[in-house]
Amino acid sequence: MAEYKLEVTTGEMPYAGTWDHVFITLFGNEGQSERIELDNYGPDFTKAATGTYIIKTCSSLGKLLLVKVEKDPYLVLSEDAWYCSKIVMTTPEEDVILFPCYRWISRGELVELRGGRAMKVFEEDHPLLTDHRKRELTLKKNLYQWKIMAEGLPHINSFNNESELPDEIRYSDSKSNETLNTEMIIGVELKLKGLYGSVEKWKSIEDMKQIFWYKKTTISEYVTEHWMEDDFYGYQFLNGINPNVIKKCSELPPNFLVTEEMVRPFLEEDSSLEEEMEDGKIFLYDQKKMDGIPARDYNGEPLDVTAGLCLFYLNPEDKLMPIAIQLHQQPSEDNPIFLPSDPETDWLLAKMFIKNADFIDHEAVHHLMSTHFLAEVYTMATLRCFPVIHPLYKLLIPHFRYTIYINTGGRESLFGKNGVLRISSLGYDGMIELMRRALSEMTYSSLCLPENITARGLESIPNFYYRDDGLKLWNIINSFVTAIVEYYYPSDSDVQKDTELQEWINEIFTHAFLRNTASGFPGCFHTVEEVIKFITMVIFTVTAQHAAVNNGQFDYNSWVPNGSLLLHQPPPTTKGESSMETILETLPNVGESVNFAAMTQMLSEKYTDVVPLGAYPEERFDEPAPKQMIKDFQEELSCLSEEITSRNSELKVPYTYLNPTEIENSITI
Repeated sequence: MAEYKLEVTTGEMPYAGTWDHVFITLFGNEGQSERIELDNYGPDFTKAATGTYIIKTCSSLGKLLLVKVEKDPYLVLSEDAWYCSKIVMTTPEEDVILFPCYRWISRGELVELRGGRAMKVFEEDHPLLTDHRKRELTLKKNLYQWKIMAEGLPHINSFNNESELPDEIRYSDSKSNETLNTEMIIGVELKLKGLYGSVEKWKSIEDMKQIFWYKKTTISEYVTEHWMEDDFYGYQFLNGINPNVIKKCSELPPNFLVTEEMVRPFLEEDSSLEEEMEDGKIFLYDQKKMDGIPARDYNGEPLDVTAGLCLFYLNPEDKLMPIAIQLHQQPSEDNPIFLPSDPETDWLLAKMFIKNADFIDHEAVHHLMSTHFLAEVYTMATLRCFPVIHPLYKLLIPHFRYTIYINTGGRESLFGKNGVLRISSLGYDGMIELMRRALSEMTYSSLCLPENITARGLESIPNFYYRDDGLKLWNIINSFVTAIVEYYYPSDSDVQKDTELQEWINEIFTHAFLRNTASGFPGCFHTVEEVIKFITMVIFTVTAQHAAVNNGQFDYNSWVPNGSLLLHQPPPTTKGESSMETILETLPNVGESVNFAAMTQMLSEKYTDVVPLGAYPEERFDEPAPKQMIKDFQEELSCLSEEITSRNSELKVPYTYLNPTEIENSITI
């Protein structure tokens, strides 16, 4: 007689428990057990509980291969799904084996769990496990299928709405309830104030402070008071929500007709534009990829989006100052160079049109496409190509929690008939074209932060906290990924013969980057180093980069004048004809403004169902080495968090978005 001790843990979320009957069958290389019901005295499988059960067999089953879990109804008429977290098995030989589950099990569903150390496909040594691996991937490829959202964009999942998604990738009940509650509270406040749906124009800038009475942050209040100031305007291109657009300028573009005489008053005394460029003090914002994209119609008339250029100067006080703006790519008499010495509202309007294009570019390209849409491809490829026993599945899947769910619903709420991005200046078609152009130009190095910073010449510009924190995070993530990958792939040949890994990167190359070889993205892996770099990029993108472009949206853009997705009036073509009335006529009306502001609150809100970067509440690795690597990763993140917190205490405008405690482990909102 042999005894197997099972410790079965039920999840902590609401309704995780079950009254149904749960049955277990054990499979070893020397036989299998009978189908046995797990039943102790009193209630079994209650929320957050671990039950201990003994299974007796006539003899040892040898090396334990699989655990089959089945659930039969207790009450025939009602569904009673069960969330099984894990099963820990102690064998007669005193081996302790972890069988991760972390999924909902429905009535009549059969679930087979793999346990023990992570295994690559070429390491399988038993026909039962080889067959199980193939069946698992076949089932997942049938469940998770690709669909084209629009030509030239990353491909998406084939589910039509959130209700079709499998339970294990959907929001938890608490997350769903909190997001719905937040949406309801925002809507009630705006309706009670009579702002929601209003088509009236704002009567004054001051009136916009009534959008939110209670929801404020230290930074949002600072933005409200300082949004017109040039030094704060420049600061935002380094540490606001779109920190990846400016670059060092060593030579003016031939279509940007800035002269020495125009900008000399804004440079250091006795200096010149040429000298400042040589010293690395001149920087350029150039929105040329937006040039020629038609804006949407508004009340029968086309709106305007300016594919503008803005020149910045790093002054002796280390402040990045805008010194010249051209609102269109093609020079003409109707396209003057605006300067800080121009009438105040002319200069303010020019800055607002640059920020309008920048916010559209931020939302469509740097936020949606470069984090959300790419993350969806990484998630889909991981679900389709790696069985749960694969080491890279165990490493990556915590970073894809809720991503398919938020993207599936978000496409409707953002791009749907009344979605906020549809009412932007570009509208749906323009946004799609902008993303299409951006993807065609995207390079692998642009997603790898160290290379991105070097390519833009921003290695030494001061007060660039996104760079400082981001590079430290990149290195910490890279060290963690290096340790895990080298543990499971000791040689390049291990990489080359892992057919599941090669299929994974090929699916990503095909469905994210549309097989664009000029982009530099890999379509296969040859070395361990290539795998480490790519997985570092993936984890950085879905954690740190998403936090950088998402978490500050309320801080910086709930104050609509500082950055709006929609401007009503055409950009100025002459100087000296604008006024504050022109500014108010140009800004969105009341209803549109509150729509945009509400979006920024929803996207920046903090919810209780959060897993911060480096926290892995689901126990998936069974070996001591990767468990220790996770602890080391967490310690490094904790040290960085203390360092950032200390620095921020000295700053007038703290930069918090890349503090590890503020970064989620996956894209969930």
